[in-house]
Amino acid sequence: MTNLLFICSRNQWRSPTAEQIWRKDPNVSVRSAGTSPKARRTVSAADIRWADLILVMEGKHRNRIKASFSALLDHTPIHVLHIPDEYRYMDPELIEILESAVSRILEKES
Repeated sequence: MTNLLFICSRNQWRSPTAEQIWRKDPNVSVRSAGTSPKARRTVSAADIRWADLILVMEGKHRNRIKASFSALLDHTPIHVLHIPDEYRYMDPELIEILESAVSRILEKES
């Protein structure tokens, strides 16, 4: 089983949507978090240690993760999904983008 950590800014729309759709997959375990101190759930060192694969919505999230947790990231790939903050929770277009992008990444990583 692969541990997937989805990260956006405030953990309100994009990363919780990703967590919800991938929660159904029996081959992965999922969590979501945000990089902002005002996030619904802020990413922690425990989350980074737990993750086998980190999927961030934008490049700025990767940069923040690297700045805050560089010592913990030696063997954990970070993929930028390039999904802008313009979707609501469970937006059908967001779901389609996430399913496609994450499936491609999982195929490459396996």
